Amino acid sequence: MEKSNINMNANSDKAILEAMGAWLKEIRLRQNKTQQELADAAGINRSTLIQMESGGGGGLLTFVQIMRALDQMYMFKNFELSDQISPLLLAKMQRKKRQRATRTDKKIDSN
Repeated sequence: MEKSNINMNANSDKAILEAMGAWLKEIRLRQNKTQQELADAAGINRSTLIQMESGGGGGLLTFVQIMRALDQMYMFKNFELSDQISPLLLAKMQRKKRQRATRTDKKIDSN
């Protein structure tokens, strides 16, 4: 697959779907899987896979099923949300962190 520095924002939706389809086909071929094998593994019809590989579109669920069958789920890592603490807040939290233990004196009542 040829790499390029094309700005994806400048592409039409159809061009992006065609690029995604070409990518799916390339990964499938690299894994030496037939369309029918991949379709069966993804739980979809072969005609749906053909449509997606040709850039004809398809649903997001179908795309996820194909990605799972191709063992490419790591590609969705960018969609994971993580709590990020700003450097200023982190510095404040470090400053407030206890540096030492304090001793508490207990008074004992003698009867």
